[in-house]
Amino acid sequence: MIVRVNLLPHRELKRQRHKQTFYVMTGLSVLAGAALVALVWTVLEGYVVNQQATNKVIADENRRLDAQIKEIATLRQEIEALRARQKAVEDLQADRNQPVYLLDELTRQTPEGIYLRSIRQEDRKVTITGWAASNERVSEFLRNLTNNGRYVERPELIEIKLAGQSPDGIQRRLFDFSMSFSMKPSSELPSSVAAGAPGAPGAAPKKG
Repeated sequence: MIVRVNLLPHRELKRQRHKQTFYVMTGLSVLAGAALVALVWTVLEGYVVNQQATNKVIADENRRLDAQIKEIATLRQEIEALRARQKAVEDLQADRNQPVYLLDELTRQTPEGIYLRSIRQEDRKVTITGWAASNERVSEFLRNLTNNGRYVERPELIEIKLAGQSPDGIQRRLFDFSMSFSMKPSSELPSSVAAGAPGAPGAAPKKG
């Protein structure tokens, strides 16, 4: 007795089940991949949003700091301008007695035989011209200003030559000379002189 069994339907069913399983797994893989991509995209998008918010905060702080820096720079310029004006006023106040110092210096340091003709001051530079009885008198005058001058510095002879005519009209040998020097700043004067102490030019006389 021969028994014949047809296995074709069973194999076909098994093959279809494998196909269905493959399709299901592929679909699940695609869904899992899409979910993973969506998750990563969401995370990255959150990072981007947070970074953009941080960048905005930093940019706002930078603008605020820039405004403060500009304000500080403006305040510094105003302070420097005020200091410059204050120094100018202080210099003017300190130098108000300079003409008195100049005349006192020339009175004390001019030797006999010297006749001053003109005195011209530009800022701190002073130029004087005059007549001298001899070259030695001019040299003595220059030495006095150099060694004993309290208010002058860097005296130098500009020119000396034989004068064409004496100041008193008497025919005698005189020399025409010119020299220059600088007045010392008040900040370099002795404190007793700058303050108008007794004995200094412009000082108030002592009451007995």
